[in-house]
Formats: sequence, C-alpha cells, structure tokens
Amino acid sequence: MARALYLTHPQVVQDPAIPVPDWPLNKIGRARVGALTASDALAGVSHVFSSTEQKARDTATPLSQALGLVPVYDPEMGENDRSATGYLHAAAFEAHADAFFAAPDVSLRGWETARDAQMRILNAVDRALRTTHGDVLFVGHGAVGTLLWCALSGVDISREHDQGPGGGGNWFAFDLDKRQPLSAWRPMEELAKDVP
Repeated sequence: MARALYLTHPQVVQDPAIPVPDWPLNKIGRARVGALTASDALAGVSHVFSSTEQKARDTATPLSQALGLVPVYDPEMGENDRSATGYLHAAAFEAHADAFFAAPDVSLRGWETARDAQMRILNAVDRALRTTHGDVLFVGHGAVGTLLWCALSGVDISREHDQGPGGGGNWFAFDLDKRQPLSAWRPMEELAKDVP
C-alpha cells in the first residue's frame, strides 16, 4: 500500500527582524532532522515535496539528499499567509491562531483564511500526487498540515486537531488510494520506530 507522510519542520530560530518565511531551523531542529536523516525510517520514499519557506527547505533538503532524491519546492505548500501582521509575540500569536481555526471563513487582521489555506494545501497535494508513484514525503508546516489532516479525515476545521506543542517536527501518514489518515500527529522521532 503506497502512503504519504506529511512532516512539519521542527524548531526554528525566531527572529522578529527576519520575515517569518525566512526563519531557519535552530540547533535543536537541525539535530532532529539529522537524526531522522541518519535513520532508515524514510526508506522507500520515492518523491519529496516541500514548502519553499526556509525552515521547510532546511528540513527537506538533507532528507532528500539522504534518499538520493531531488526535492520539488512548491510555494503553494507554504504556511497560512500571516504577512499582514508579521511577527507576533507568543501570547498574541496563540490568540490569533485560535481565532484562525475557530472562524475558518474569516480573515483575521488580513491573515489568509483557514478555508482558503486548506484549499491551497489540498490542491498542492493533489497536484503533486498526480505526478508520483510509490511513497511520498511532504514537508511543510503545522497550520496547513492540520488543515490537510482535517480535510482528509472529513472533519470540521478545528485547532483540536493541531500538531500540538513542541515547536513542530511532527508527522502523520495517509493512504494514497483512499486519501485517509493512517495516524494522528506523532513526533518525528517515532517515525523511525513505527511507520504505518
């Protein structure tokens, strides 16, 4: 059974002076990616697709190199567009994220709506899967990954299905034939131990 893995980038360097899409992975994030790269957890993956944001590229590039693959970078796989507000401190960001999921058809202070972001990530995944065979790895972000999980699961958009705390670096798998999740979000360290 062919399956896809959706992996979110792990921890990043949060720098208010740098646009959020340009944030790189921090030392912890790079170490987590390095551990996954050194494992054989992704053996059998034949295609890698990634967001163009720096943190996603920092995740997808070494994983692709370890697999002997050339990643496809797609700007449509980027995180929900929050450029209207730019960087927000933690408490303000969490409040905005709660509102983003709670009112999926409302643009909060110029943010892309959750509904629009969901359609965008669904279209990007569908477009990618039309060109592939075998197992596929998608590297992206928490919010759009959660929106994808909700769509594939047939449930309403809700932050209840978010990847949870920890700064990213989580994954879920989905069946390519039925387009249904095979797992809930799990830390990337568990990918090496148990891939559905």
